[in-house]
Amino acid sequence: MTEAKPAEAPSSSRLVRIAAGWLFGLLLAIAAAIITIQLVNANLYGPQQPVRDYFQALRDGDGERALGLLQAELPNAAPDLLDGDALKKSAEGISDVHIGNPATLSGGRVKITVSYQLGGQTQSTDFTLQPAGTQWMFFNKWAFVPSSLPTIEVSVVNEDQAMVNGVAVNMPAGKNTFSVLYPGSYQAEYQDKLFTAKAVSVTVASPSTQSMPMALATEPSTELLQQVDTSLKNYLDQCATQKVLLPSGCPLSHHSLQQVDGSINWKIVEYPKAAISAYNGGWVISPLTVKARIQYKEQDLGTGAFSNIDEEQDYGFTAKLSVNGNAITVTPVVEY
Repeated sequence: MTEAKPAEAPSSSRLVRIAAGWLFGLLLAIAAAIITIQLVNANLYGPQQPVRDYFQALRDGDGERALGLLQAELPNAAPDLLDGDALKKSAEGISDVHIGNPATLSGGRVKITVSYQLGGQTQSTDFTLQPAGTQWMFFNKWAFVPSSLPTIEVSVVNEDQAMVNGVAVNMPAGKNTFSVLYPGSYQAEYQDKLFTAKAVSVTVASPSTQSMPMALATEPSTELLQQVDTSLKNYLDQCATQKVLLPSGCPLSHHSLQQVDGSINWKIVEYPKAAISAYNGGWVISPLTVKARIQYKEQDLGTGAFSNIDEEQDYGFTAKLSVNGNAITVTPVVEY
């Protein structure tokens, strides 16, 4: 019977080759891991990522997240525009966003410039970020360097409310200052049944130590002017019904030293058009002029001759305007 030979032990050269293969594979894995960490750090955990998250928070109207990322100091101003629909609307016009590469600053900080379209123009905003430790041992964390929020100062004539980015805001004594996030566009306006103000817009691209003014010039609405004109017309029509030379409480008047014979007839030829303006915290009607025609027959006291009077004349007067909510009162003022 032939005896089985014992298995030969691997040669030393073969063991070296196996060990070298394992070592090479390990080195490749380490190199791949390092490259992966670097790529993830650059793309997902680089300083550009907080900027991307911040712009997304603006678009979402998520003021809490935007403020948390920006770490901005809140100024002494109303916070009405820092969240919700007002914030979302401020970012609606932002398009073609390009987040630039980090530019190295001192102290490990970096500056990132974001360019975009806003308000029909190319704008840019600089953000400064700083290292904020690591996450999961390998991945860098970045945070915005704290700054102060900019503000806008809205004013409205003779009103205590306004609309900013579609949100109703209080305007004590016709003024208020609001904190805003940037970049964004903000539009203020006022409109109700009796008074309106054309919209005013500003674009905020960066923090600023000076508040950006937005002045709303309130003016009477078409409906208010129509109501005042109608009230004046009714008043003057009533004056024209009085068949006397000096209608009571009216600007119409005619003087004669002769004897009136028969009926006196007044007719309004041209009614005034009211012009209303703000004054001293209220509203005033500019001086008014009405053109009227008087017709009657008179007899000369000396000769007894009769003559027909038919004259047109302009008469001036004023009127006071009182506004209570959506109700108005027009009070003509006549001085003799």
